[in-house]
Amino acid sequence: MKHIEEVPWWICDEGDTNYCAYSDTDSIYIHAEPLLRHLYPNFDEMLSEEKDEALEKLALKYQDIITDSYSNLAKECFNVDSHRLEMKTEAVIRSAYFRATRRYAQWITKQEGISKEILDVKGLEFMKTNFPPVFGKFFKMILEKVLKGTPQHEIDKLVLDFQEEIINSKDLDITLLGNPTSVKTLNSYLISKPRAGEFMSPILKGAPANVVSSIRYNDLLRLWKLDKKHSSIIQGDKIKWVYLQDNPYKIEKLAFLEFDIPDKIREFLEKYIDRRKSFETIIENKLGGFYSDLGWVLNLNPYKNKFFTF
Repeated sequence: MKHIEEVPWWICDEGDTNYCAYSDTDSIYIHAEPLLRHLYPNFDEMLSEEKDEALEKLALKYQDIITDSYSNLAKECFNVDSHRLEMKTEAVIRSAYFRATRRYAQWITKQEGISKEILDVKGLEFMKTNFPPVFGKFFKMILEKVLKGTPQHEIDKLVLDFQEEIINSKDLDITLLGNPTSVKTLNSYLISKPRAGEFMSPILKGAPANVVSSIRYNDLLRLWKLDKKHSSIIQGDKIKWVYLQDNPYKIEKLAFLEFDIPDKIREFLEKYIDRRKSFETIIENKLGGFYSDLGWVLNLNPYKNKFFTF
């Protein structure tokens, strides 16, 4: 659980242990395991459900203590004798991952007194619409496993197996590797259509990747005389785009419309898509940050720098 890095004096004195794991506008998350271990010497032998019950009982007790203290707050700060201030226990969380403000995941096992099994995720990168679902699904899966106590060596194997599948599997549909986005400024960077004898449209410097890749897609459609049968990409379209390896046209990145991919474009993508770069640019840094938050080290080359003797 990632703790608050700077602790204000009103939370605890300097040198004291800070049990506040996370807070935002109207919520506070308290790390209760140390107190539970103090109250229940047999804590490690208790079943998970028993730990949940003990935590809820503790939270409800402190809820009432804090609510009572609001009477002093109301009198001393607002000069009123009656108030509606109340502290309420929302949920029992068996484990949680706090990345930053409003970016977290929590495994909720009780909510308002009702037993549940909920993975509640807010604001993490893999949930964004520009994150390819195949990568997002994998990230969510390992996040859930970590929250449920899966050891690092098992997570490492899942990551390495996924890397192998992305880079080398011929059964994986290449459209799943595309970065989903929209292209809203295409007309702003397209200088003109290709001149006679050329097929590459001139593009203004500084064009973003989704714009460049869309223009190059339209260039290929015209070059291969596919533009009469298939849709060109126009400003405002929702697209996907991928990085390419070295190819005869020196195109570094290419977009496509998922609903209308000509066979020749698909063949070109399958031959030249840079699968390794897709893995590195889309998910590797995210995994590295996740591992770092957990105090782990991400090693995607497990045999590098190892020496073998016979």
